[in-house]
Amino acid sequence: LLAISDELDEAELAALKFLSQEHVPRRRLEAARSPHDLFEALEEMGVLEAGNLAFLRELLYRIGRIDLLVAHLGSSREQVERELRAPGGARVPPLRYLLFHLSEDTTEDELMSFKFHLVEELPKSKLTHETTMLDILTEMEKKGLLGKDNLSMLKSLCEKINISLWNRIEDGLNLYGQEEMRITEEGRGSTGCPDRHLVSSVALDPPGSFNDSSQLLEAYKMTSRPCGVCLILNNHNFAKAREGVLEHKYMKDRNGTDVDAAALRNVFSKLHFRVEEYRDLTAEEIRKTVNIFRSEDHEDEDCFVCCILSHGKKGIIYGVDGQEVPIRELTTSFTAQNCNSLAGKPKVFFIQACQGDAFHKGVTIETDSGEQDSSVERDARFQLDCIPAEADFLLGMATLQDYVSYRSPKEGTWYIQALCQHLEYSCPRGEDVLTILTAVNQEVSRKTCERDAKKQMPQPSFTLRKRLIFPVN
Repeated sequence: LLAISDELDEAELAALKFLSQEHVPRRRLEAARSPHDLFEALEEMGVLEAGNLAFLRELLYRIGRIDLLVAHLGSSREQVERELRAPGGARVPPLRYLLFHLSEDTTEDELMSFKFHLVEELPKSKLTHETTMLDILTEMEKKGLLGKDNLSMLKSLCEKINISLWNRIEDGLNLYGQEEMRITEEGRGSTGCPDRHLVSSVALDPPGSFNDSSQLLEAYKMTSRPCGVCLILNNHNFAKAREGVLEHKYMKDRNGTDVDAAALRNVFSKLHFRVEEYRDLTAEEIRKTVNIFRSEDHEDEDCFVCCILSHGKKGIIYGVDGQEVPIRELTTSFTAQNCNSLAGKPKVFFIQACQGDAFHKGVTIETDSGEQDSSVERDARFQLDCIPAEADFLLGMATLQDYVSYRSPKEGTWYIQALCQHLEYSCPRGEDVLTILTAVNQEVSRKTCERDAKKQMPQPSFTLRKRLIFPVN
C-alpha cells in the first residue's frame, strides 16, 4: 500500500476519495491527506483487508492506473473487468462513476462556467481558482444540491453550459434504470452482505470506449524496445511550389507545423518509438523516404507510425514542389505483401490535412481558442480507399471528408495538438488508441473558429483486429 501510495499524485487522490464516498464517512475522507491515509480509512471500514484487495483493484482500474495493478497487485485489466462483471463485484455505484467522468470531461472554460452559475449556491471559498470539478460535485452533495434522487440542478447547469455533459449521465440512467443499478439482498439471496451496486457497461467502460465484449479483445504485442519507428513527414516551406507550378502560386507556407512536429516527437519518444523526422520533401523525396522505411527490417519491432503534415487535395499529399503523392500509395507501401516484417502488426497513419474546401458550421458558442492568427489549411480530401483493404491499419484524419481543418501559426493544429495531449495523458493509464481518438474527436469538435462559429470533426478509419495500447513503462 505504501508503494502504491507513493506513485499516486494529488489529483488521483482526489479521484479515489470521490469514488470511495459510499464507503468512508465524509469527515474521514476530508482528513485523508495522502493515498495511504485513505487506504487506512478503507481498512478501518472493513472495505480493504489483507486477503481482499478487490476494492483497491477496482479503484485503480477506475482511475486508469493499470500500471499499478500490474506492478504491485499482480493483476491485469482483464482480470479486474471479470471481477466487476460478477454480481456484487463492483462497489463504486454507476452514478458516482458517471459523475467522476463528468469531471474528467469538463474543460477549463466549462469549469469556470459551473463556478459562475453556482456563486449563489456555494460559498465563495469553495469556488476559488484551485477548485476542481470534483470539488464542486462533492460540495453540491454536501449542500444537498446533488444526489441519487436529486439530479435536477446538475441537469439545469449542464443545459446552460454544455448539454453533452448531461447527455452521458442521462443515457446511462435511462439505459440501466435505478432499479437495474442496484442488487438487493433478495435478488442476490440471503448473503447477509450490505447492498452492492451492479456494474453495468456504463459503469465499467470509460466514456468513448467499446462495449463489454470488445473490452475482452486481445491487445497487440507492444513489448519491443524500441517499440517501432515513428516517421514524421513535415512540409512547411512551399516556395518551390509557388515558383514552379502556376496553379500553386498562392499556396502558403504551413506556419505552425513545427509546433506539431515537436509535440509528436515528444510524445512518441516517451512511448518508446524511434522518431525520424524529414522536413520539406518534394514528392519524389517523399516516395524515396517512405520506400527506405518500407524496405527496413521491422522484425524486432511491434508497430509502425507515420505522421504526415502537408498540403494536399482529394486523396493526395503535396510535396513542397507542388507535385502530388497519393495517400493510398503511402499506406499500401506497408501492406504484408510490400513490407512482410510488419505483417500482423499495427500500421498507424496520422494525417494533418483538410479534406476539402467546405466549412463545418456549428451553433455559436464560446471559442476554445479565438486567436486572430488562426489560419485555414485547405489540404487533402480523404477517400475511403486511402486505407488498404487488409487488417492492422489505422488512419487518423484531421477532419471529415470535404471539410477544412484549422491551424494556428503559434500553437499548431487543433487535431495534432489534441492528439498529442491525449496520448500523453491516457497512454500511462492503459487506454487503447481508439478510445483516445474518441476523446480527441470530442475535444476538437468543441473548438470553434471565431469566424462564423466554424467547427471541425476528426475522422479515424481502421482495420485493426486487436486493441492497440501504446506502452509507457
